[in-house]
Amino acid sequence: MNYKGIARLGFLTLSLMMAQGMSAQDVVSTEQNVIDEVIWVVGDEAILKSDVETMRLQAAQEGTKWNGDPDCVIPEQLAVQKLFLNQAELDSIEVSESDIASEAERRLEFWIENAGSREKLEEYRKASISQIRDELRDAIRNMMIVQRTREHLVSDIKVSPAEVRRYFKDMPLDSLPYVPTEVEVQILTLTPRIEQEEINRVKDELRDFTDRINKGESTFSTLARFYSEDPGSARRGGEMDFISKVALDPAFANVAFNLTDPTKISKVVESEFGFHIIQLIEKRGDKIKCRHILKKPVVSEEAVNKALMRLDSIRADIMEGAPFEAAVSFFSDDKDTRNNYGLMANVTEDARTSKFRMQDLPAEVARVVDTMSIGQVSAPFQMINARGKTVCAIVKLKNRVEGHKATINEDFQILKDVVLNKRREDYIKDWVNKKIKSTYVRISDRYKNCEFEHQGWIR
Repeated sequence: MNYKGIARLGFLTLSLMMAQGMSAQDVVSTEQNVIDEVIWVVGDEAILKSDVETMRLQAAQEGTKWNGDPDCVIPEQLAVQKLFLNQAELDSIEVSESDIASEAERRLEFWIENAGSREKLEEYRKASISQIRDELRDAIRNMMIVQRTREHLVSDIKVSPAEVRRYFKDMPLDSLPYVPTEVEVQILTLTPRIEQEEINRVKDELRDFTDRINKGESTFSTLARFYSEDPGSARRGGEMDFISKVALDPAFANVAFNLTDPTKISKVVESEFGFHIIQLIEKRGDKIKCRHILKKPVVSEEAVNKALMRLDSIRADIMEGAPFEAAVSFFSDDKDTRNNYGLMANVTEDARTSKFRMQDLPAEVARVVDTMSIGQVSAPFQMINARGKTVCAIVKLKNRVEGHKATINEDFQILKDVVLNKRREDYIKDWVNKKIKSTYVRISDRYKNCEFEHQGWIR
């Protein structure tokens, strides 16, 4: 039986017992896996005491702070969620299972890292990793559906330039939003050459691991914990969660997805991150679960110095008039920026832009850019790129807009977003209040002294 089915069973059980003179607080199922205690009823959906506790534990894992008494805030949030889920069903709003799985794995990884190990997380949650994953997927599914529903409800709300100007016309200066310093940065990178001797050393080490596993001298998991240089999977014995082919490095994926025997170890494979050996755990549809050991060749100091000297020569040409953009196209090893004249991209969940706040830049780049003037080209420096590799770089500060109070002329889009978000928030709040009034609600007496965000729960 699915969660919604359980909730409806809870509602029917509650209704029957109330008809027999029992209160919601007394409703406890003899089968604990069906229902524990119904504390709220919203429409034909029940909120259980265990639902509140699960949400409390998930919030604790993520360091969430509650604005008010959690015993009041959490049940109300769950109740509001029921309203949106009901509306989503009416509007046929759905989310993809792949998006749910991807977000669930990301959060689970975060929880495991915070707990210190999979075992410690299981001990804290008093549940297995698979049970935690299932709970997490249910929570994320509901969260995503609620978000989609909210977006659908406010999709037709627009604001005109005149409305924006009227909104801020009489607003005190100290109430205007502050726009932090933003920069646009161009980058040219060279990857120091790794000596063949060092590559051979890494490959031989991985082949030795394979021999030790095949001879029964050690297990793949043990070697991964001790020697793998992938911090995310090493502490789990090299184990990766189910993942699709498109989400992996192409070279890694081609080898991993061709594995058929869980007792066999792959050949050594080179990816953008280094060198790997891989062991299949399970295939499920178009996804795979495997273990791997990652080793990264060490870049010699001599190779780094050669790259820095080469960049210094390129910088000298730029200072004499050669366009930075042309130098990027000709020399840069960074495929992500080479075709965009070196302009770094700030990719977020909501947008892709060339503008960065200083704290959003890679730390090494931010330190260099912090003291630069617009148009200035930096001295060569060493950094670790997004793939964990040592590279050398020079950067050019294309533009900088210092932090300031927003103005209509310079920051109209920011101010427009403020007004638009306010309109949408007001609409959603009004929608929730109206929905509460038109929905059957029953609350346990213990919650009737709570200070709720929305009115109409208590009748």
